[in-house]
Amino acid sequence: MNVTATELKHRLGRYLEVAQVEPVVIEKSGRVTSVVLSKRRYDQLCELEDMFWDLQARTAEQEGFMSDSEIRELLQARA
Repeated sequence: MNVTATELKHRLGRYLEVAQVEPVVIEKSGRVTSVVLSKRRYDQLCELEDMFWDLQARTAEQEGFMSDSEIRELLQARA
């Protein structure tokens, strides 16, 4: 669901309820600026990210440690 920042401001309670079921995309001046998610979904995404980086670390250990340039590339991709 997409809403404007003004609409969100006027009906925050409604969109907080919607966010429990689906993400609410916030637009300001015609551009997407933010997304409101339920805490449950946010926690799921954080857990997935942790799993991803754990897998990356395990893979690096199995293949040997990464060079300095590989570490820089990985950190830049994460940013």
